[in-house]
Amino acid sequence: MTRVEKWERRAEVPLLLLAVGFLVAYAWPVLDPRIDANLLTVLDALSWTVWAAFAVDFAIRLWLADQRWRYAQKHWYDVALIAIPMLRPLRLLRLLALARILNRSASSSLAGRVGTYVGGTALMAVFLGAVAMLDAERHDPKANITTFGDALWWAFTTVTTVGYGDRFPVTAEGRIVAVALMLVGIAVVGSITAMVAAVLVAQVQKDQAST
Repeated sequence: MTRVEKWERRAEVPLLLLAVGFLVAYAWPVLDPRIDANLLTVLDALSWTVWAAFAVDFAIRLWLADQRWRYAQKHWYDVALIAIPMLRPLRLLRLLALARILNRSASSSLAGRVGTYVGGTALMAVFLGAVAMLDAERHDPKANITTFGDALWWAFTTVTTVGYGDRFPVTAEGRIVAVALMLVGIAVVGSITAMVAAVLVAQVQKDQAST
């Protein structure tokens, strides 16, 4: 195990808890526009504190890496999320580290692991996509996604690749969120297909072995 991997293992749970804190700090003002100004200030400070913690974490990983330039290139998304303030809400994707923790309690079978990853990722993607979309869209006069219910419906239809078209983003930021959720949806559908295929193949092999 490399030094970077050892650090990542030690920092995984603390960073996950910080990511949950960021989720609360980011989503609360979006879901409750009438939030008290003092509380909003506290949540904003919490958001920037978490951002600073992620920046420190990446700096430590970069320092521990044997080939720092190659490590930075390989983890370009971390660099972008830390360096570009406009992408700051996308740090919510750090919550996907939860999949690693969920995997520890998953079944030892392939179907159990895939099911845990797919289920956890899909639920997080739907909620986070809905919050991010509502944040991006609701102040635009041409928007048709103006409530959390609208955003949640849009997220469900998008991540399942159904896409009815009754709700859609009109802002550039909203379309970026949509593209990200579409990619997650494609991955989810592909994972479900692979899981079903694995179960069927395992069943066929079991039947053949018993005959």
